[in-house]
Amino acid sequence: MSSTFGKLFTLSTWGESHGGSVGVVVDGCPAGLPLCEADVQKELDRRKPGQSKITTQRAESDTVSFFSGVYQGKTLGTPIAMNVVNQDQRPGAYDEMRDKFRPSHADYSYQMKYGLRAVEGGGRSSARETIGRVAAGAIARKILTLATPIRIVAYVESIHGIRMPELSSAPNEEAVEANAVRCPDADYAQQMYDLIDAVRKDGDSVGGVIRCHVSGCPAGLGEPIFDRIEADLGKAMLSIPAAKGFTVGSGFEGTLLKGSEHNDLFEIRDGIIRTKSNYAGGTLGGITSGEELTFRIAFKPTATILKEQSTVDLSGNPASVIGKGRHDPCVLPRAVPIVEAMTSLVLVDHWMRQHAQNRCFEFQQ
Repeated sequence: MSSTFGKLFTLSTWGESHGGSVGVVVDGCPAGLPLCEADVQKELDRRKPGQSKITTQRAESDTVSFFSGVYQGKTLGTPIAMNVVNQDQRPGAYDEMRDKFRPSHADYSYQMKYGLRAVEGGGRSSARETIGRVAAGAIARKILTLATPIRIVAYVESIHGIRMPELSSAPNEEAVEANAVRCPDADYAQQMYDLIDAVRKDGDSVGGVIRCHVSGCPAGLGEPIFDRIEADLGKAMLSIPAAKGFTVGSGFEGTLLKGSEHNDLFEIRDGIIRTKSNYAGGTLGGITSGEELTFRIAFKPTATILKEQSTVDLSGNPASVIGKGRHDPCVLPRAVPIVEAMTSLVLVDHWMRQHAQNRCFEFQQ
């Protein structure tokens, strides 16, 4: 099982949903970066369960501990190991699933691939694995904050059929964090909250779309063929549990335009080459253009619902199952920091690659 992401700045996550703990090892972080557990905890607190009644009520503090790589408040340049103890395991809630496959879960596919699976909470397929990503992303984000003008803001744009008006630029971070849904429009946030709460009470779930804006991204990040910036962002986003779609810039909506309408025309603005529009979403030929990076991620409704559904058991016999345990009726509010973390990880890796490629040697003319 591959659990490693990145080329120069890498992370390897480990642990199961109801195991003793989960965590991550980060390698490639430069030495001398000011770093403490509070830097990471801030982001983990945005992801942790129990933030409101529309999120899972699993009682976890998600407190992070550094095991290596940091000394007297600064990174050593060696691997950074971080650990989060699982405090509220309830494996008994999954006894029925030992012999049954939950609809739209990874139970069946894991069983077919490995011949066995961690039944409790889905093991590695659980979103609890993303704790390691968010912890690593916090370090990546701090590097970007200190070394570049890059700023990343993600937010919930739509839930089910409720969609806020499109924003032309990144919203204020405080507006995103001002409500439990993480939608920067207060009126639409309340509508989304009410919908999620209603489906929660009905034992059902809903999905939606998260949009991410990256401002201050310099031109030149990314590779022109296989490691295109949008390709790596797509891989990162689609690796998040429940993510089912990814688009950059105009995305599928761009197919409704003609080339004369969709082309981003160049101009000189404030002495810099810019584009008049940004249908490309900040990328040209797989490389950042200097315009704002914008992309969307679609998340399916949470697979675990408190309604009886038909399935089959390990022997192939018809069966039925009702979801148990504690689950989000909508994953999007807690997925926002995960999207930001994965964005940070992609961008810091490409920033380091670009820096190494162009600054490593000074050739004599």
